[in-house]
Amino acid sequence: PSPGGPREAVAGRMGCVVMQGYGLTATSPVTHINPIERNKPGTVGVLLPNTEALIVDIASGEPVGPGERGELCMRGPQIMKGYLNDPGATSNMIDDDGWLHSGDIATVDDEGYFTIVDRLKELIKYKGFQVAPAELEALLLEHPQISDAAVIGRPDEEAGEIPVAYVVAKDLEVDAVMQFVAERVSHYKQVRVVNFVDEIPKSASGKILRRELVAADH
Repeated sequence: PSPGGPREAVAGRMGCVVMQGYGLTATSPVTHINPIERNKPGTVGVLLPNTEALIVDIASGEPVGPGERGELCMRGPQIMKGYLNDPGATSNMIDDDGWLHSGDIATVDDEGYFTIVDRLKELIKYKGFQVAPAELEALLLEHPQISDAAVIGRPDEEAGEIPVAYVVAKDLEVDAVMQFVAERVSHYKQVRVVNFVDEIPKSASGKILRRELVAADH
């Protein structure tokens, strides 16, 4: 999540502090929260008491350091015991050491504040590099002429997958969008295809329906 956007808009409209937190149904449901006395916008805050977290490399499963991306795993008294009558699904989510694997890509800074970057299953694999759609979407929304955006992966024979952007914009050319991104990211994160659309498909809660875009793109 970016520091601005909906959080800033709600805070300004309501005249209050808006804090982000994090959790899953399987974590009953909260594991992280921003302290009201030290709110750090753009992060989901710090761990709740008696809760542990581990960020592990996606390929090796080994812990990563501060600022490095990996899958967020959590352990604590609020973690579910498992799925009812489904030991297979339980073992896929909770390992033998009690760590719940969230499926979310995250980082943690030196102060212990966590930031959710994207979903593991939505990462785009470009020539062996991992590209987070949410990172590119947040960047695209920084352009003053872009009102909404979504990024998906498209299968590619040479690269494996390439980042494809769907953009809602006024008076903007494809080259301008691609250059805007290219000037701000590493070469492997660059958008390779841009499609202009009237709207981005979203659920009632505002989540981008990537499956619809993927279906339309193939």
